Parts: sequence; C-alpha cells; structure tokens
Amino acid sequence: MRILTSSVGRKILMSITGQLLIIFILIHLIGNSTIFFGPNGINAYAEHLHSLPPLVWAFRLFMGAAIAVHICYGIMLTLENKAANPGAYAVKNNLKASFASENMIWTGLLVLAFIVYHLLQFTVHGTPDVVIGLDSANRPDVFRMVVTSFGNGLIALAYAFAMIMLFLHLSHGIPSFLQTMGWNNEKTIPAFGTGGKVISAVLMLAYISIPAVILAGLLKL
Repeated sequence: MRILTSSVGRKILMSITGQLLIIFILIHLIGNSTIFFGPNGINAYAEHLHSLPPLVWAFRLFMGAAIAVHICYGIMLTLENKAANPGAYAVKNNLKASFASENMIWTGLLVLAFIVYHLLQFTVHGTPDVVIGLDSANRPDVFRMVVTSFGNGLIALAYAFAMIMLFLHLSHGIPSFLQTMGWNNEKTIPAFGTGGKVISAVLMLAYISIPAVILAGLLKL
C-alpha cells in the first residue's frame, strides 16, 4: 500500500495511468481517422464497435478508472507540492522548466473539460449541433454527425484549442514519465524532451486535421 501513500508511489501511478491514456489517444485517433475513407469508413468502424458492447464498456470503465486515478493523484501531488514549495509542479525534476511544465495542472483540467464535452457531444448526443440518423446501409450515420458538427467554425476552433492543450500536457508528460520511472538521465534528457514534443505535435496535428479538412470542404456530405 506504500505506492498509494508515498509521494514517489503516487507519481509512478500518475505516470503509468498517463501513458495508458496516451495509448488510448493513439487508438482513438486510428478509429477517428477512418473518416478520411468517407461515410463507409467511419460508419463501418462505428457499427463494428456497437457490435461489441461488453468489450467496449469494459474498455470505457478501465479508461475511466485510469483517468480518475491520474486526475486525483495529479491534483493531490500538485497541492502537496505547492504547500511544501509554492510554485512547483508535482512531477518537478531535472527537466528544464517550461510553460508546459509550469501549467500541467491547468492544461490537464482543460483537457478534462473537453473530454466531458466530447462525450456529451458524440457519445451521449446531448449537444444541439449533433445530427443523428442512419446511412443508406441502415447504420448510425457517424460521418454526417461529425461533418455537421465540425462544419461549425466555433466547434472546430474549440476542438483545435483542446488539442493544443493536449499537446502542451503531453509534451511535458511524456519525458516526465521517463524521468519518474528512472529511465532518463542527464545525457538523454534533451533527446527525450524533443521526442516528447515531436510525438505530442504529431498527435495534435493528426487530430486537428479532421475538423480542418471538413472546414476546408475536403470532407463533405
């Protein structure tokens, strides 16, 4: 139980859950990218997911638990660290301080707010921009839902802003994970720091490309 009560143990749990979330982000991106194959691509993908409800819900619960652990320990460690040393971040280490490292708690909370909105939008279908219907093959028309929503410039802009926050969070979170796990050292810090930024930038641009091509009219109904 020391891993739950010690500062080092909490950092390790927060780092591991953070990397689990990165894996989810990558898997989610692969699924979302099927929209580039047109209605049949993303609608077939969505139908396949809907045919596996036990697996999908088990995965959702697992990722929900990972998010809860990551958030709780992130806030807890940040508050503890600020109480001991005001102005410092919970995963402060040998990594050079940057805007991303100094604002991890805020970028994380903004990403969380986006996740809640994103679930309300495309999972719960609880926002007014969502268009629900069936395609010609009698499948949920996810393509129409996404294209209609991201055709709204404000929604696309909010999505892009959230992806920038995700970039900032991951650009520090990835090398911090390596540092926390003891896989980093003075010689590898610059390379891992650059690697974290590159991976984060690729994910950000890949996600933003979806609303971008829709607004550009390259993907349309």
